[in-house]
Amino acid sequence: MKATIYHNPMCGTSRKTLEILRNEGLDVTVVEYLKAPPSRAELLRLYDRAGMTPREGLRAKESLAHELGLSEPGVTDEQILDAMMQHPILIQRPLVETEKGAKLCRPQDEVRDIL
Repeated sequence: MKATIYHNPMCGTSRKTLEILRNEGLDVTVVEYLKAPPSRAELLRLYDRAGMTPREGLRAKESLAHELGLSEPGVTDEQILDAMMQHPILIQRPLVETEKGAKLCRPQDEVRDIL
């Protein structure tokens, strides 16, 4: 089975998720999303496939999210996506896609749901 992980090597959860994928013998494509961020359309496709909203995919604890006011109730998904496109650090990770679906894998064992 193939998997794609939107990965930040500085994130422990992302590293552990990647380790699970490799230990399960998957053919893994690693996308370091801070260096090669997904397009807006790709991110929306992944969120739709994962059954989540851009707000749920926001790294709300990131200080930049607070600075930009993205946690405020009136902020739209479009505004959150605009911020993610400008600042990929705001994209929560790791986001994994397999033929069985897509999932935000926090904690890392969540990835097993799509293996």
